[in-house]
Amino acid sequence: MGIEPLVYVVPPRDDGLSLRTVLRDRMGLSRTLVIKLKREARGILVNGIRMPVNAKVRAGDRVEVHLPEETAGGITPEPIPLDILYEDDHLLIVNKPAGLVVHPTRGYSSGTLANGVIHHWQRLGLAARFRPVHRLDRDTSGVLAVAKNAFVHEQLSRQLKAGRVEKTYCAFVFGRPDPPSGTVEAPIGRSGDHPQMRVVRPDGAPSVTRYETVESWGIASLLRVSPVTGRTHQIRVHMRHIGHPLLGDPLYAADRPAPAGAGIARQALHAESLGFDHPASGRRMVFRAPLPDDLIRLRSRLAAMHAERSDQS
Repeated sequence: MGIEPLVYVVPPRDDGLSLRTVLRDRMGLSRTLVIKLKREARGILVNGIRMPVNAKVRAGDRVEVHLPEETAGGITPEPIPLDILYEDDHLLIVNKPAGLVVHPTRGYSSGTLANGVIHHWQRLGLAARFRPVHRLDRDTSGVLAVAKNAFVHEQLSRQLKAGRVEKTYCAFVFGRPDPPSGTVEAPIGRSGDHPQMRVVRPDGAPSVTRYETVESWGIASLLRVSPVTGRTHQIRVHMRHIGHPLLGDPLYAADRPAPAGAGIARQALHAESLGFDHPASGRRMVFRAPLPDDLIRLRSRLAAMHAERSDQS
């Protein structure tokens, strides 16, 4: 399965523009990608013919960008089950389970989402590099987007920086936030005491998180959380900062064991939805992943504990 070319039919308003301007300003290609494509025999075509990028285009011209096929980048394919929410020539959207690392690291050289995705693509006859658009921690479940080429990854990265990507999470936290909804604006930086932890600190990167309470059971609450910025561990750090760390969080709630009987073995965080403009069509798309079984059970147990306490009072 080859990569479909990116196509732009020049409208009357763009008559006389340089091909470089069309590629950069109309099609959204970066300078680096344009330079790379110029080296390809069929990288950039106008009406099926190679043209220098300083040439002028005319209304009705068909500009085609043929992205080169890639290799897997050294990632070994492994038959790991994938819960695929959506896939086309440009994107793969998966519902990542808790416990699955996204990309091979020093401690996880195999058995990652990347290994499973590369295996899936090879079965389809597609050679592509694994390019996650964003990251989810190992024990965070939910929606994750993977770009199939450099152009798509670049476009979605731009949307992320511009605040055009909407992410919502379900988070089970200790206690009942007061106020029940609000915005946390607190800079996040590295902890000087723990290599993996992040903390709120004056010299940290600006970080903003919005939250609203969906349900509360006194000892714990379910929040819908939307990170405006995208810092490492942002939701986990901000919830701890306001005094309501996530249930089961081994880093940020190590001193607060989950309520007896809650039965949660990981941070209770789930990427519920992801919305963005499709890089090829421009159409707004929203993908959702249902609450996984362990968090459904947690919700039921918290509700049962709350009802039991109410009966006893």
